[in-house]
Amino acid sequence: MKVVIIGPAYPLRGGLATYNERLARAFREVGDEVKLVTFSLQYPDFLFPGQTQFSTEAGPSDLTIEVSINSVNPWTWWQVGEKLRREKPDLVVFRFWLPVMGPALGSIARLIRRNRHTRIVAITDNVIPHEKRPGDRPFTRYFLSACHGFVTMSRAVLADLRRLHFNQPAQYKPHPLYDNFGPLKSKSEALQALHLDTQFGYLLFFGFIRAYKGLDIMLEAFADARLAALPIKLIIAGEYYEDAAPYEALIKQYNLESRLIRATDFIPNERVVDYFCAADLVVQPYKNATQSGVSQIAYHFERPMLVTDVGGLAELIPDGKVGYVVKPTAKAIADALVDFYEHHREAEFAAGVREQKKLFSWSEMVKALKEVAEL
Repeated sequence: MKVVIIGPAYPLRGGLATYNERLARAFREVGDEVKLVTFSLQYPDFLFPGQTQFSTEAGPSDLTIEVSINSVNPWTWWQVGEKLRREKPDLVVFRFWLPVMGPALGSIARLIRRNRHTRIVAITDNVIPHEKRPGDRPFTRYFLSACHGFVTMSRAVLADLRRLHFNQPAQYKPHPLYDNFGPLKSKSEALQALHLDTQFGYLLFFGFIRAYKGLDIMLEAFADARLAALPIKLIIAGEYYEDAAPYEALIKQYNLESRLIRATDFIPNERVVDYFCAADLVVQPYKNATQSGVSQIAYHFERPMLVTDVGGLAELIPDGKVGYVVKPTAKAIADALVDFYEHHREAEFAAGVREQKKLFSWSEMVKALKEVAEL
């Protein structure tokens, strides 16, 4: 089968690119011919909140990646759509995560469909975005109406699709493991690699820092006097995608500086293993969410987790088995962290993670995409 994946990929960086490249390998593992088509320009610089959109690492030598879509240049949409229309792949998988991508991706999908052969399926990370902007609904509808089917990675997004009256075939399939960051390390090796003091325990907040991810709640929780009395520190590992000033104000207000480890630049792929394997617990204090790739990195590295009971986060984290599902409040988070350390839950939860991670395979994602395409 000929498969094309359209979405972020190298030379772009970040979780979406990592996911799409791993998905391409999963298709290839079952014998399909696959290529990725990605963006020459994903966001105009004035819309991009980070330092750079592009990777400084070497690209994957085992994948075919075409860099050809300019998200704001309709001429490139026509070029890509016409090229794929003529090539007649059996399946095109679009990655849809932001309404602003709707015009470009929806136009490409419509052009491809003119060949009356290719099936169009979208992995829809969100259909109602975390951060709303003008044009969200019409842009989203324009793209979704061009698809033959959908795979969602949370039940909440599947419900959103139905609420918007998109009734094409759709399946919920959990986010597969991010197993491409290398093998596990011992905690002592990871701590040594990060030059961290082994006399402390470490919590990990990982990923791009945006308002909905709740770092402010986590800082307020970490200020709890019970936690301040414990020999633990909070690692903040990820680039600010918004103004850092409100977080800095909280750090100063609660006198947290000496209890933090800051790594607030983009974390390259080869360093991800160190941050996760150094952590006792991975914290995701989100205010809203659909699903999170951070959970699937934590599963791969067999780290217990704390998540808040918002969106689809709790679907993948059995409370009391692999970690905690709590309300998105500072007190609820602090109470769970106190329980974790006072009752020495790490080994117990890590064993639960090792058992639960067996459920998240890339072959199941490939199977779901083909099923909703009716191939």
